[in-house]
Amino acid sequence: MFERFTEAARAVVKGAVVHAERERAERVDEGHLLLALLERRGSRGAFVLDALGLADEARRAEIGRAIGAARRRAGLSRADTEALAGLGIDVDEIVARVEEAHGVGALAGGRRVGGRRAFTGEAKKVLEGALRVAVRHGDRSIGDEHVLLALVSRGGSSASEALEGFGVDAGAVERVLYGGYEGEGRAAG
Repeated sequence: MFERFTEAARAVVKGAVVHAERERAERVDEGHLLLALLERRGSRGAFVLDALGLADEARRAEIGRAIGAARRRAGLSRADTEALAGLGIDVDEIVARVEEAHGVGALAGGRRVGGRRAFTGEAKKVLEGALRVAVRHGDRSIGDEHVLLALVSRGGSSASEALEGFGVDAGAVERVLYGGYEGEGRAAG
């Protein structure tokens, strides 16, 4: 599948690995893919994010903070946290107690110093979804825009929730990439 990735999509995958390495994370997750997408410039994925109002560094930083907060909650989404709250479980209180005893980020997963990082099952599903998106739209290669669309299509993940906070969902990404440009070809970028 990776032979079909464009240079921009490969840069996202490599960037995600770099983010995981910086955090000393054991595995590359969806959040790392999103952070790498947010760093892109001059690609179709970057065009989409910019068109949807995420060109601003402050907004990108806010998304990064939301992803970091979800990692501190062991990857639980807001929906998961709200569901647990309905059962009387205060996730923020649990995180605070665990971090008090074991240090900040204790629930974020194992720490790794070196070696090759594997991708989480969810991150792999995003990359597989990018292939399906490209095929569905008749594209011969998989670009970073397909990775973005696959990412936002996986509702309930911390990465998709972070984007939804800014009104970025699968419908919005589809409209920028493929809708509203009928007769004019695809979105530039």
